[in-house]
Amino acid sequence: MGKEECKTMLDALNKVTACYRHLVIALGSTSDSQNLREELKRTRKKAQELAVANRTKLTSLLKDKSISKDDRAEYERLWVLFSSSMELLEVDMKRSLEIGQDFPLKVPTRHLIQTGMTGGTTAVAARAMSVQNMKYEADSNIDTADLRDLQSEISQVSHMMEEMELKVQVAPWAVEAKQEAGAELKSNMSVGNSSVGVISICEEEPKEEEGGEVLVIFGAKDRLPVLTALCAPPAGKDMEVVQ
Repeated sequence: MGKEECKTMLDALNKVTACYRHLVIALGSTSDSQNLREELKRTRKKAQELAVANRTKLTSLLKDKSISKDDRAEYERLWVLFSSSMELLEVDMKRSLEIGQDFPLKVPTRHLIQTGMTGGTTAVAARAMSVQNMKYEADSNIDTADLRDLQSEISQVSHMMEEMELKVQVAPWAVEAKQEAGAELKSNMSVGNSSVGVISICEEEPKEEEGGEVLVIFGAKDRLPVLTALCAPPAGKDMEVVQ
């Protein structure tokens, strides 16, 4: 029961941090807006709440001396995945702070960048918050006022990661993976309604499926299109690449 609960909690955190990364991509672009800034704020707070819950649960289990060797190995594996997710969240929060400072909306200091992506981000944020429709309540100065909170939250996340290393001694290099590197890219798994998406290598043009939109990102290094399927509600419209 403990392992399944931990996996469910970690899966929820991974989905929210993935949504947060999608939102950060739109910062400073022509898709940037006051609503996006509010979506970023609410999504990162949700991620931090889930992070605290994951840390509390996994710390308690790893400190339990009565668990079996196999259970401990599984919890250590989940701990490493959790730590990696936290590192990505911290990186994206720092990126959000830097771009937010460079691109204030209310008193713009530079033009927004035409990145090639258009459309709204509401469906991504709604998925992260587990709601059907987003309700916006932020003040018009959120683009600058929230930066102070973001700076404080970055420090809190960094402090939490330091505490994690002190409370639980798990060497990442000693944890064995359960699948080969890149196995998720070769997977034929279908995207569920609750999932953020599955990243896969595609040779054909992506096809829009009923009830969802897709966001295509082209990697500059290998020049292979990487498809991230976003199962958005039919009424919403996600970001898409404009050729």
